[in-house]
Amino acid sequence: MTTHLEHPSAGTDKGAALRSAWEIVRLARHPGRPVLQDYVRLAFGDTLMELHGDRAFGEDRALIGGFARIDGRPVMLIGHNKGKNVEENVARNFGMARPEGYRKALRLMKLAEKYELPVVTIVDTPGAYPGQDAEERGQAEAIAVNLREMTRLKVPLVCIVTGEGGSGGALGIAVGNAVLMLENSIYSVISPEGCASILWRDAAESPRAADALKLTASALSGFGLVDEVIEEPDGGAHTNVEQTADRVRAALVRHLDALAGLDGEQLVEQRIAKFSTMGAFEG
Repeated sequence: MTTHLEHPSAGTDKGAALRSAWEIVRLARHPGRPVLQDYVRLAFGDTLMELHGDRAFGEDRALIGGFARIDGRPVMLIGHNKGKNVEENVARNFGMARPEGYRKALRLMKLAEKYELPVVTIVDTPGAYPGQDAEERGQAEAIAVNLREMTRLKVPLVCIVTGEGGSGGALGIAVGNAVLMLENSIYSVISPEGCASILWRDAAESPRAADALKLTASALSGFGLVDEVIEEPDGGAHTNVEQTADRVRAALVRHLDALAGLDGEQLVEQRIAKFSTMGAFEG
């Protein structure tokens, strides 16, 4: 069963068709782009009751979550926590979570399952934090466990990439029944800069790498990897944060409504089928 939804607002703004992949990368990273706190305030009516800690090591401010409401519906909201200035970004580690962040996210998902609440995740990260301390505490294992457990979650799981979707750091909260993207967001196994440094040993080749990676929402939608591309205001999400948040809210509600009629086993079956077909091909 598929939950792919077509909607009149899905599309491109007047200049989007002319934008290169590299221009979209720059829009996804724009300092004025809405972050999680903007969506909490505007799409979720400032209802987030944040829960802290992974019950194993500590708190991670780069990945936060808790109980919230969207259009009156109770949900578990989890998201990467970027900032809008240097001080906020340092405090939130630029949205790059450590293992305790992913273990906290899984704890909250399991709590949502216990209380039969849908889960909404907001993805916006350059990637999981690659520091030595994160590796020592089991970064790869924490993300891998999340991938396994998200496939088994018996409540609706709707994920949206709102800015950067960086590799496993993004996927660690994005194995959803429905995966959405904002029009000028990106989702990729590696950053254009990282790809350029590996393939051409030259960061100046980043625009070329961005095009080759097919990391834009329109490209990924064409491959069937995302279920809906949400149109941004002309010029990008940062030009009208309120309108962007309203479109995000409406899209999330549509997909939550579409999944509401499925029981736990059907949700698991749909999610596994969705991700099992990715990358499949015939010789």
